[in-house]
Amino acid sequence: MATGSWLKVLSASPDHFYVAFLGQALVGIAQIFILGVPARLAAVWFGPRQVSTACALGVFGNQGAVFQKEPPLPPSPAQATLRHEVTVSDKSVERHAYLKTLKSLFTNRNFVLLLISYGINVGVFYVVSTLLNQIVLLHFANAEEDAGRIGLTIVLAGVVGSVTGGIVLDKTHRFKESILVVYFMALAGMLAFTFTLKLGHIWIIYLTSGFLGFFMTGYLGIGYEFAAELTYPIPEGTSSGLLNASSEVFGVLFTLTGGEILDAYGDMATNCTMAALLLAGLAMTTLIEGTALKRQAAVAARCVHSYLQQDEILTTQT
Repeated sequence: MATGSWLKVLSASPDHFYVAFLGQALVGIAQIFILGVPARLAAVWFGPRQVSTACALGVFGNQGAVFQKEPPLPPSPAQATLRHEVTVSDKSVERHAYLKTLKSLFTNRNFVLLLISYGINVGVFYVVSTLLNQIVLLHFANAEEDAGRIGLTIVLAGVVGSVTGGIVLDKTHRFKESILVVYFMALAGMLAFTFTLKLGHIWIIYLTSGFLGFFMTGYLGIGYEFAAELTYPIPEGTSSGLLNASSEVFGVLFTLTGGEILDAYGDMATNCTMAALLLAGLAMTTLIEGTALKRQAAVAARCVHSYLQQDEILTTQT
């Protein structure tokens, strides 16, 4: 990733387009191996009261930190149970083989719905990020600098939104409710951005873009954690990797389609199409049954541990 980034820096010249393209290709290939890290890292290293916040922070910090594979002691009963199963039984390791894991995920109705709705949400975000400069310049002449600042506003608001979402999840453990609220607010932000462009006030676009970025980017960490809950005990890295793959596929399709619509029909048609896609994703999200398998496993593990402790005490007394 660092090599690709430096190639992009060195390509800052009109006749070095292919160097920039090569650098971006290297970055794209490299990020495949790190985008799925936050969910797995948070689950392995942090307990149930910190895991969502850690995942949210990891979404933005996965490119600048180094962690060993796992801590010496499991941070939660769920992780202890999962680590024990994988360690003591060859059959368990075989059961969690990659191809069987994929089959299990793609036959999980709730995960498939999340996979599609997640891809739609992030894909729309890619469209907004990619076409933002063109859309802003259609309504505000010579506003190249403002377009860049608006993009920065989206990113910074997204950082705050992601961390806020993680904290809320750690406090409430209301996964489906949280993801529905965030998805709905992302849709509202998209509509606000769409219909305020024609007002002619650039400061309003800063506000609506920040609102959109807060919820649309804040959705990322919540999506990872919800996937981990729906698919436990499948490793979090696998489910988050598939979510990233879905977002990349939808991002490419939506960006190409959005660009064509923008050229042919204008920004209103493009933004309304993206809003309609978000509405479809929201509808899919409502169909997900929010079963917190990971949390249930943690509670069950605590119950078993407590029972074993009581049994040991009674045995000692007798």
